[in-house]
Amino acid sequence: MSSPIASVRLSVLDRSRIREGHDGPSALRETVRLAQEVEAFGYHRFWVSEHHGVPGVAGSAPTVLAAAVAAATSTIRVGTGGVMLPNHQPLVVAEQFGVLESLYPGRVDMGLGRSVGFTDGVRRALGRDRKDADGFAEQLDELLGYFDGSGGRPSDGSGTGGHRPGPQVHARPAEGLRVPPYVLATGEGASIAARAGLPLVIGDMRHRERMLSAIDLYRSGFRPSMWAQQPYVIVSGTVVVARTEQEARRLLGPEAWSAAYSRTQGSFPPLAAPERIESMTMTARERSHYEAGLEGHIAGTGAQVADVLSAVIRDSAADEVLVTTSTYDREALLDSFRRLARVAGLSAPARA
Repeated sequence: MSSPIASVRLSVLDRSRIREGHDGPSALRETVRLAQEVEAFGYHRFWVSEHHGVPGVAGSAPTVLAAAVAAATSTIRVGTGGVMLPNHQPLVVAEQFGVLESLYPGRVDMGLGRSVGFTDGVRRALGRDRKDADGFAEQLDELLGYFDGSGGRPSDGSGTGGHRPGPQVHARPAEGLRVPPYVLATGEGASIAARAGLPLVIGDMRHRERMLSAIDLYRSGFRPSMWAQQPYVIVSGTVVVARTEQEARRLLGPEAWSAAYSRTQGSFPPLAAPERIESMTMTARERSHYEAGLEGHIAGTGAQVADVLSAVIRDSAADEVLVTTSTYDREALLDSFRRLARVAGLSAPARA
């Protein structure tokens, strides 16, 4: 067992990836089943994501899916990685998490991101545009105010200016509840998390220097808040453990091909089977993107993954690792999580 890995929490983010030959509803059911399985392995939390109008992703309503996950599990923390706050009204987000926390007290996390829709068409359908992400700090301020009862007071200036809704506006049943918030971020978002005094989730393990720079920025600018007295860093990315290095690398192929296709064709497709990818005749541009998509992840045998992941944890001083792996073969994916749990020395939790 690697000491650095054993010293941090280990969690999972699943994006409900659709596989060729399967549909969106089956992907959502697979997400719920995966949550049950990783709970049994001893993982700390299980998060779901928000994507709109993406052919290869079924997870479009994270608070709804989180409710299904929470209902199917009993000990693992459940949350969102994340709700894209610029796509929503903060009042509605507060209400949704208030309902979740009321139904599953002490198990709900509120992961929040600042992205807007994937394409111009999706952004128009959401009634948003790119510049709405610029108001994330103020939206975050308003959202948190609904929980602590300060939602009617003027903004303290940490956002982009303006005022919150009047004092007659209350988010019920959220007001007075404690739902831990997390900010999903890189660069600028890390500064927002620091100023707000919130935990940081940074998904950039493929670009280590950039990730470490953002973490340093976050820690140096952190201001204690009612939500967190000290910085808390979650590093996120793909981690694959298999019997051999070759098998682990093969599991990276479906996601790498989807990314390559997206960059060359403009649409993010369902996951293809590794054997179909291996039989493809790719253009030079597709091949270049595909090969790039295979690099930078943590993949290999248990011993290899332990060495690399330990180095990441030491360099970043991370408090937690959020694993975002997806692949076509669900049994191989489950085996990877099982092997990673062994590397980290996780044990099955006591039933609630």
